[in-house]
Amino acid sequence: MVRFHATWILPISEPPIRDGWVAVEGGRVVAYGALGPAGRRGLADGAREVDLGNVAVLPGLVNAHTHLELSYLRDEVPPASEFVTWIRGVIAARRRRDDPGGPEILDAVERALAEAVDYGTAVIGDVSNTLVTFGPLTRSPLAGVLFYELIRFNTSDPAGVVEEASRLLEALVPTERMRTSLAAHAPYSVAPLVLRAIRKAVDRHPFAPCSVHLSESEEEVEFIRSGGGPWRALLEELGSWDPAWVPPGGTPVQFLDTSGFLDGRVLAVHGVQMTADDLARLAVLGTTVVTCPRSNGHTGAGAPPIEDFYKSGVHVAVGTDSLASAPDLNVFAEVATMRALAPTVPASALLESATLTGARALGFDADYGTIEPGKVARLLAIAIPDSRIDVEEYLVSGVQPDQIQWVENG
Repeated sequence: MVRFHATWILPISEPPIRDGWVAVEGGRVVAYGALGPAGRRGLADGAREVDLGNVAVLPGLVNAHTHLELSYLRDEVPPASEFVTWIRGVIAARRRRDDPGGPEILDAVERALAEAVDYGTAVIGDVSNTLVTFGPLTRSPLAGVLFYELIRFNTSDPAGVVEEASRLLEALVPTERMRTSLAAHAPYSVAPLVLRAIRKAVDRHPFAPCSVHLSESEEEVEFIRSGGGPWRALLEELGSWDPAWVPPGGTPVQFLDTSGFLDGRVLAVHGVQMTADDLARLAVLGTTVVTCPRSNGHTGAGAPPIEDFYKSGVHVAVGTDSLASAPDLNVFAEVATMRALAPTVPASALLESATLTGARALGFDADYGTIEPGKVARLLAIAIPDSRIDVEEYLVSGVQPDQIQWVENG
């Protein structure tokens, strides 16, 4: 057993502990608490004592939404003022590569995984259209879910599309740390019957999460309401338009709710254009909103209403999105952006979003997301400048990469 001492211990499930300790054995947390006078007299239990110094110890972070297979597009797709303009840039960049599993793409995936770990990520929700990231993910120290994302707006065989995707997933061999599931891309790119088939397939696995981009842009809202606008034009250009499709009206959230797609296992990603009624619906359903504010600014989707998310009572998790739209995979930087957009949200709530809420949404909260006995001891030590700081506020205000270290307990 090793007992680590630190200036601060942040269990997440309770307030920070000043001058605290956490005991680890066999890679799992055994106990934690405040050091106190008794602890300073020695370790009668024979545990090895390690003083980590002036650091804050907290559980590894959760990046609940990214696209690792797009990592090769870093710095290739310029920022846009309109979301569909940015999407056109992504489509053009992807078409310039013939092999989705080529060396350039796989090398970029490996570098992105190393970056995510260096920046303190322990659990990840990765969205893939090709499944090329599964192998690299299983070889990494990360836990998480690989979502096989389907994009199909016009098809004569919606059930067949999903059945084939399910067969491809079943051919993969999940590990203890890395699981798989299906995802729908978005309401504007997945036909209603394909959405229904995805939901049916996911329901065959009672604890599997599901993901969907939802209410990300004004163009999406317009398309669901009227069936027109830039998304209609793009679908026609791509040869993907279905002339039999009838716009449902209302908001994208209302559409997916009435379709029976949303529930407590769904990660609704972005939510930039969600209304108060949308958020109230999601709060009742138990759906988790995954916010990626830096990406939203780059793609032209707009600034997410972070304060409204928290006021509504909806579960909020954090994602970086891909390196095609974010400068890095640093969840701490994402949280700092959330703090800038939502100064009234308690720092403790932001930290919980970046740890426990994300872990719970991905189905890993039994092992990750908090410092508690029995959980995996995948712990971060963040260098802090002064022991007298408001440690939670400090951690949400811009942790730099060189401050981040993993607690070595092996």
